[in-house]
Formats: sequence, structure tokens, C-alpha cells
Amino acid sequence: MKNTQFLVTLAAMLVALAANAQRGGPPEIPEGVSVTADIPFATVDGNELMLDLYMPSAADDPPLLVWVHGGAWRAGSRQSVSTLSFVEAGYAMASISYRLSGVAAFPAQSHDIKGAIRFLRAKAGDYGYDVSRIGILGTSAGAHLAALVGVTNGNAELEGTVGGNLDQSSDIDAIVAYFPATNLTSILDQSTPFGLNLRVPSLEALFGGPLDEKSELAHLASPVFHVDADDPPLFLLHGDQDPQMPINQSHELHGVYKEHGLAVEFEVVHGSPHGGPAFFDASRNSMVKSFLDAYMRGDH
Repeated sequence: MKNTQFLVTLAAMLVALAANAQRGGPPEIPEGVSVTADIPFATVDGNELMLDLYMPSAADDPPLLVWVHGGAWRAGSRQSVSTLSFVEAGYAMASISYRLSGVAAFPAQSHDIKGAIRFLRAKAGDYGYDVSRIGILGTSAGAHLAALVGVTNGNAELEGTVGGNLDQSSDIDAIVAYFPATNLTSILDQSTPFGLNLRVPSLEALFGGPLDEKSELAHLASPVFHVDADDPPLFLLHGDQDPQMPINQSHELHGVYKEHGLAVEFEVVHGSPHGGPAFFDASRNSMVKSFLDAYMRGDH
């Protein structure tokens, strides 16, 4: 009993710490990068959704990346951007807000992200980036949403109408997912007791009720069930010591991609837990940049 209570308390503390970290101020802007902050792209039920646009000053018409923040679907901020190295390397990047689970249940989050992508396509001429190909990146819960949006091009149920611009596409051309959830019907069976104490309340908040009553939503929210032969290339990164998001979640999506003969790379970050600087060191950033260059700038 004491061990169980300890785990519950520890889990709550870690969620609070993660939430506080996600609410931190904007990232330090490196030389050669400019930011236009607080660009509104939609208002939904009185909630104003905004994005921050990071642009490389040395690149004309740079390809666009969309950053989706983490925070267990219930915390976090678009100001939480783990790396601007890709902007320094010549990509534009929009870090977007979406309704958190305390405000709206799934699939609101997908609707908001797809609405932001349509807005970004509609406004490309105003801001000067290239939307012929758009990549999406995210960490943790943000990686789950990035993967889900990326593998559901054209899915009406997950598209929504947030922000309008319905003449624009929300299609994604490359996905980078850092330690994501990918199968919300299997994640609890794969979780440690510590992980369950984090994941159960987060998922119940995301789906708006007890998990045993939300199986259809869990299926809809799981990228593994949407993969088909037309999906964009995928780069996964996951720590093999992750106590919060089981690495089997990335293995599942990796396996489904391979079954469909799709382009996929999987970098296991040995010895790493849930996030941390190893995921964004020079070596991993170089790997991800090479992937993005191949599918965002190359002939694939």
C-alpha cells in the first residue's frame, strides 16, 4: 500500500514538473532566426488559438515545419519548443497551440492542428515560406498528435472545420515523432505501475470519461489504425528507458509502417528516459535534418 501511494505521489509530482516546464518562457532565439509571435489562427468556443512563426533570415521561401508541444494532452504551451536547430538550418517552423484536454475532449486537438495547417497554407504568401511540402514534429503527447495528423491526410472525422480555410489542404509530407503514443488501445497493457499512474488520468481527461467507455475514441486516436500505403515518411525517436511512454508504442508504429512498405526510420536513444537533451544533441539533430532534407527538399 505504501509503495502504491508513493508511486501515485511521485507520478503527480512529475506531471506537475513537466507541466511547469512546458509553461516556461519562449526559447532563446539564435542569431539568424526571427520570430513572429502570437499569430491568431482560430477562435473556438471563446478559445483563441495562436501560433508562433520562426523564420530563418538567410533562406528565401523556406520549407515549413509544424511543431506540436507535449504535456500529457492537458498541459504545455506552444512556447515549449525543444530545438530551433532546423530553423537555423533553413526551415521555417510554426509552433502551434491547440485546445488542451481540460478545455475540450478528443478529437478537438486534431481539429485544431489541422486547422492551423490549413491557415498556414492560406497565409504562405503573407509570411514567405513554402508549403509545397509541410513536415510535422512533436514530443510525447505532441508526437502522438503529430503522428496522428500525419497519417490521417483526408480523414473527414479528424479534419474538423476549425479556423475555416476549408479550400486548403491539411496534408502532411513528413513526420518526426519524439517518444510518441501510437496505440491508445494497448498503451496501458504495456505500462509499468508508474506509467499507469500518469497515463490513466491523462487519457481519461483526453477522452472525456472512463477508458472502458471510450474504446471507439481510443481506436480513432491511435495512429497505428490509420496507416495506409499513401502515408508520409516517418522518423521515430524513443528512449529505451522511458518510464512514461512505453517504447513498444514506437515499435508498434514502426512495425505497421514496415508492413506497408513505407519509408520509416527508428532511432532508439539508449539509456534515455522520457525526453532529455540526448534527443536534441548534434548527432540526433543531424539525423533528423538529413531525413527532412530527403523528404522535404529532395525528389522523394
